Amino acid sequence: MEKPKLSFWQIWNMSFGFLGIQFGWGLQMANMSAIYEYLGADAHQIPMLWLAAPLTGLIVQPIVGNMSDRTWGRLGRRRPFFLVGAILSSIALIIMPNSSTLWMAAGLLWILDASINISMEPFRAFVADLLPEEQRTKGFAMQSLFIGLGAVIASALPWVFTNIFNYSNDAAPGTIPFTVKISFYFGAAAFMVAVLWTIFTTREYPPDDITKFQSEKKSSAGILTQAKEIFHSIKEMPVTMKQLAWVQVFTWLGLFCMWLYFGVAVARDILGAKDPNSPQYLEGIEWGGICFAMYSAVTFLFSFAISPIAGKLGRKWTHSLALICGGVGLMSVALISNKYYLLLSMTGVGIAWASILSMPYAMLAGALPQKKIGVYMGIFNFFIVLPEIGAALGFGWIMENFLDNNRMIAVVAGGFFMIIAAVLVYFVKETESKKVAT
Repeated sequence: MEKPKLSFWQIWNMSFGFLGIQFGWGLQMANMSAIYEYLGADAHQIPMLWLAAPLTGLIVQPIVGNMSDRTWGRLGRRRPFFLVGAILSSIALIIMPNSSTLWMAAGLLWILDASINISMEPFRAFVADLLPEEQRTKGFAMQSLFIGLGAVIASALPWVFTNIFNYSNDAAPGTIPFTVKISFYFGAAAFMVAVLWTIFTTREYPPDDITKFQSEKKSSAGILTQAKEIFHSIKEMPVTMKQLAWVQVFTWLGLFCMWLYFGVAVARDILGAKDPNSPQYLEGIEWGGICFAMYSAVTFLFSFAISPIAGKLGRKWTHSLALICGGVGLMSVALISNKYYLLLSMTGVGIAWASILSMPYAMLAGALPQKKIGVYMGIFNFFIVLPEIGAALGFGWIMENFLDNNRMIAVVAGGFFMIIAAVLVYFVKETESKKVAT
């Protein structure tokens, strides 16, 4: 079936749910390391406590992708998964900041990440489902726009509730501040509303031959059958996907280092707070959230420009230059003593993040067989989560034995990994049409 071009507002509606999904990611990225330290975690324990994020993605995304490829009902193919993931994620966001122990928070992160992945993976396939090739860059860029906007708000929420709405941050040792709790409650509501907006404003195309589709669905039912199909798909992975895999591995190693240690590095190394229960420490964590909001704001703004830039420079050049901006931004953090200059560093990270959320998927989408877009988008997530799992299992040991638990060095290492990813982009051979919407 030839797909019709969609209007700006149709692409807006189909991408709006990502605004809510980003509340789930943004709140945990800006606050989970601090939550762990509030509950008594040491620096070398933090990577292992973050293991939930990549491991749930490794398991959930290919399964959900394969299932959504073979789903059709009253809500369509992908939208049932949007809804289930949104309900579960909203519940987890409400419970998370009420954790009373370290392992309760870690367990809830597993549930939250699994739930977010149920919603998120089908959103990637949604673009390839509904948009013709020449509009896919624009579709993924629109997702980047909403991811950036959602992350701006989510990352800044604790600071906003403290400094604008004047909520008290007094908290007993070993407990989570009230501003963090109310931020998670707000995020739960935003997640649900945004996903429902996409569900009710966007329709999906039914299979061309519904009888054949139902027959194929029935023949592929069962866990073992799905597992075989996933492994077969991995074996038959397109060349473009294999080359992009290495770009993703080093990109997400860099991002993982930043998310784990940036906020606590700001608190400890720039504001000089050593006690997690001190006012200076909380100020540092809140400022780390503002820095995350800054890079997300840049992502939001750069998302308007990235499609035209890719049209002129090509997707590979655009992505490589953006990654260089991100790498330099992270490495520059070690040279900064004034917290306000961190906002300049985060400008580079924001440019990189806008490209990370769109260019690899735009390069990949045209190289995938139409009937397996969902499962391959899930498999592509392997190259995000596997390096994160490796970092979660091994980076704590490196922190304790080689880096003297220095959070700032970990952030700089993230920038170095991103520069490596920028170089690897040059080895990717695109196989899809070079026509890019502007």
